Amino acid sequence: MSETKNPFAGDADRAFIWEMLMPRDFEAFAAQDWSMVAGDFDEMRFLGIHAHNSPNQDDWNAAFPTLQAYRDEWLRQAAESASVAYAEPLPSALLKAVTLDRIDINGNVAVAHKKFDGTVPLADGGVDRLNWQTLYFCRNDGDRWRITGFVGYMKYR
Repeated sequence: MSETKNPFAGDADRAFIWEMLMPRDFEAFAAQDWSMVAGDFDEMRFLGIHAHNSPNQDDWNAAFPTLQAYRDEWLRQAAESASVAYAEPLPSALLKAVTLDRIDINGNVAVAHKKFDGTVPLADGGVDRLNWQTLYFCRNDGDRWRITGFVGYMKYR
């Protein structure tokens, strides 16, 4: 794994959310193993909005009305990514290309601002350019933080 450290090490709530949305997500994605992240979601409250990289909110839609719909797309993308030859382990490369340095918490709800803004080096010398952002909505159910939904694939820069 990359040398990237959790920027919220002194804040238990934000540190937990960061670990959930960054290294754990990237490890599971690279392994194509949904079971590694399944417990991070609040299935009953979940809703995923796809922004289609458009600044016009009229183009956005509820593409993931259920956690199962999102899981299927996540697994599809993970399998597609697994067919790519990267120059370094994908989780480490993603930790370098993605930032999550703002997590707003109000009571038992949080909004995490995850920005995919960098490149992942390919084995052939090229790069895979990441350029979108996602707002994750989380809720602390008294036991732990869980993802209740997101607005994802939003235009960034």
